[in-house]
Amino acid sequence: MKLLFAALLLSSLLLSSSYIQPTTADSAFCSSKCQNRCLRAGVQDRCMKYCGICCEQCKCVPSGTYGNKHECPCYRDKKNNKGKPKCP
Repeated sequence: MKLLFAALLLSSLLLSSSYIQPTTADSAFCSSKCQNRCLRAGVQDRCMKYCGICCEQCKCVPSGTYGNKHECPCYRDKKNNKGKPKCP
């Protein structure tokens, strides 16, 4: 009985994972822009995650690996719950 339950649980997780969208940017535009933006980041996965979120919402990513946020005001003005910049 436990084996059957485990098999059903595993199969339902596998099937449902194909319908879930990741929170990071899935568009080619955001992926390429965020890869360039996060090229020199100390924590790559965190930078890509937040850059992807900001890119999807703002539809732009500043050029370069640091600064230049004046190019994208929406990206520049996003703040986390502590009032610090959300976007890398």
